Amino acid sequence: MPAVSAMKHKKGDFLVDYEEKVFEDVKAKPGEKALVTFHTVAFEGSIGFVNLLQATRLKRKGFDTSVLLYGPGVTLGVQRGFPTLGADAFPGHHNFNNQIVKFMDEGGKVYACRFALQALYGHGEGALIPGIRPINPLDVLDLILLHRRDDAFMVHTWTV
Repeated sequence: MPAVSAMKHKKGDFLVDYEEKVFEDVKAKPGEKALVTFHTVAFEGSIGFVNLLQATRLKRKGFDTSVLLYGPGVTLGVQRGFPTLGADAFPGHHNFNNQIVKFMDEGGKVYACRFALQALYGHGEGALIPGIRPINPLDVLDLILLHRRDDAFMVHTWTV
């Protein structure tokens, strides 16, 4: 059997060229908008968190950025904790909450569908992270159409 002669990786090693950027750093033109929609369950995969990071990046690139939580996506916007709200039950427990708060602190807007919040998941508006704007279920499509009309960049996040 051949012997492995390569050195083992150690903490602090670089495994890829993280500094090379292939494409230009695109910034929003004045007035450009972005919308990131979420129809995904919190903690059911990485896409909810990854696209919250993308929404924050879009905001930092100068886009007037909104996030829409609807269907199971409203689970991203409810306050969490155990045994009390705000307490960490496990590492990463507040990833969604913290990223949404950071996004809003940087000027992003977050909307949550009232129908999904109550009818599907049994939460009231008081369960939402402060700053999230509850909206009528009929506003869900209109918010998307308004962004379409404004030629906004949109990312739609779906999982089942």
